[in-house]
Amino acid sequence: EQVASGLPLVEALRRTAGRLEGSHAILAMSAAEPGVIAGARLGNAGGIVLGYGEGEMFLASDLAALLPHTRTVAFLADGQLVRVTPGSADGVGLDGEAFDLDARETTAGAEVAAKGEYPTYMLKEIMEQPEALADTIRSLVSFEPPSLHLNHLGAAHDRLGAVERVIVFGMGTSLHAGMLGARYFEALARVPAAAENASEFKYREPVLDRHTLVVSVSQSGESVDVIEAMAVAKAAGALTITISNTEGAQTTRVADGTVYTRAGQERGVASTKCFLTAVVALYVLALELGRSRGTLSEASLAGYIGALARLPAAVGGALGTAAQCREIAVRFGARRDFLFLGRGLAFPVAMEGALKLKEISYIHAEGYAAGEMKHGPIALIDEAFPTVAIATKHALRSKMISNIQQVQARNGPVIAVVTAGAGEDDLPDADVIAVPEVAELLEPLVATVPLQLLAYAIAELRGCDVDHPRNLAKTVTVE
Repeated sequence: EQVASGLPLVEALRRTAGRLEGSHAILAMSAAEPGVIAGARLGNAGGIVLGYGEGEMFLASDLAALLPHTRTVAFLADGQLVRVTPGSADGVGLDGEAFDLDARETTAGAEVAAKGEYPTYMLKEIMEQPEALADTIRSLVSFEPPSLHLNHLGAAHDRLGAVERVIVFGMGTSLHAGMLGARYFEALARVPAAAENASEFKYREPVLDRHTLVVSVSQSGESVDVIEAMAVAKAAGALTITISNTEGAQTTRVADGTVYTRAGQERGVASTKCFLTAVVALYVLALELGRSRGTLSEASLAGYIGALARLPAAVGGALGTAAQCREIAVRFGARRDFLFLGRGLAFPVAMEGALKLKEISYIHAEGYAAGEMKHGPIALIDEAFPTVAIATKHALRSKMISNIQQVQARNGPVIAVVTAGAGEDDLPDADVIAVPEVAELLEPLVATVPLQLLAYAIAELRGCDVDHPRNLAKTVTVE
């Protein structure tokens, strides 16, 4: 169109964009305007992030690509275009009206992208989890006096008292965080809650109203399925809050309120520290909902807040199982299949452990609710099929012990994650990994750590590229 009409590049792109359907991220250049790039974001897929340098500008699909070059960024929203030269950037809407780009300093600096002493980003990020948790907890609560600080909820805060139902959605690891979040909302706010896959939620015509709280979980804030599911929720009048690790991302622009995690930039494709910090954010949001609905007394609220104080150190203690996890990996890393079992709050942990193993080692693994075992999966058990069982102190332990014994009766090898000092010796024929004790609702975070370490060790022994697993991307921006 530019060649035919002699239009400026950004105007030609604007007119072209107005004819397109669906979701697109487009960059355009023209020989007629050297040194100019025009970009357009249409729909929810294909994010565009603008980076501001000194005498240079950058355009990328994800914040991580810009961090080695700049910390000053702006995110394009649906229907926005930008004209970029080496020294400037100008925004224009599909209607032709100019707008000011919302440039800001991101809290994720280039230094967090470096591996430092670690051979991979993933291992670095696993080992950073105590610090990431401490930073997130400090940003959301105070211990003296016990109080909550959800400073980015905005107008959503005033509507929490009227919430009668909660739906949490995400994809992959974020969905597993959401499964734990749903349990927190029921336990702490005493409101019906469920977790759903965002890609299914958006197509099933969900029944929603203004008394429904919809919580999305997306570390990047740019996952297309999550963004489109949020659009469905907002169209139905639901209250929307997002959990995000990326300031200014699309989900934070769409939602009525945001709870930010402070994990720092996560470069490994398989999420680790963003999972744990998202679970903490959901826990704190559930506390706020319980306080707003009057289901938590001040004394109870103080107890739940206080339980967070020990969590970073406990996760640090769980990291101390790395050598043991590697030894187990040496013996089981050549197996082709794994079963992960958990009950109650440990079920999402089993799902996450299986996903980590699949993502980075390419071993087939399934996460199951342990009560389902006798309804099918037990037929697979034999001496070549390891089972990883989460049997921590509060994870319906007596029933988990029974499940483990059923596996062992069929000659299945068992790797059990237990709480230190809580029956470590009652599984004599299992490989037992002991983690520090924490409050019941926080057990899943500590139990997840050895599963990350086990998956990492197996993948490393198999020669897999843990930072860039085949066929996977950090941020999924297309269906």
